[in-house]
Amino acid sequence: MSGGHTRPGDGPPPPGSGRGRAQYRGRVDNRQVMGSWLSGPRAAAEEMGVDFGYRGKRLGLPEHGPGSVAPLGRRFGALFIDWSLCMLIAYGLFARGDQQAAGNWALGVFLVMSVLTVGTIGCTPGKRLLGIRVVSENGGRLTFGRVVVRCVLLCLAVPALVWDRDGRGLHDRLARAVQVRI
Repeated sequence: MSGGHTRPGDGPPPPGSGRGRAQYRGRVDNRQVMGSWLSGPRAAAEEMGVDFGYRGKRLGLPEHGPGSVAPLGRRFGALFIDWSLCMLIAYGLFARGDQQAAGNWALGVFLVMSVLTVGTIGCTPGKRLLGIRVVSENGGRLTFGRVVVRCVLLCLAVPALVWDRDGRGLHDRLARAVQVRI
């Protein structure tokens, strides 16, 4: 045969047949693809057999109960309470009715309140109401310098949005702190 083709269909595909390009001839389970994308790298690593343990395991904290890592919902709730309190103080004492100025003043009030309350009693009013305390990685009190570093970074907001696998924000990691349940 001409061109070295020995079987029918072994030659080049006819023009316009769509068989000239590599095609996937199987079926893709979109649920698995979407699930791995939505679940993130942790879920993919766990599927491959990596054991991360529970949040706080690397720090030697219990999995549940007092002394365990505080859940994110409580931490966000405490932040909302603290920010609301700071907005009230700023609006009433400093802003003189100007809402835009109240937001700026509230950040300063939040910084001062956080440094004073976390530095002295280990928690802000919102954290106290929701049963959370800030302690050092070894379980003791934070030093004043670490409290200041933590609070300044928290006011920048970005470090608080970057978490490790123990659920600690970058501000807590750099200050060597952890938020635990009381």
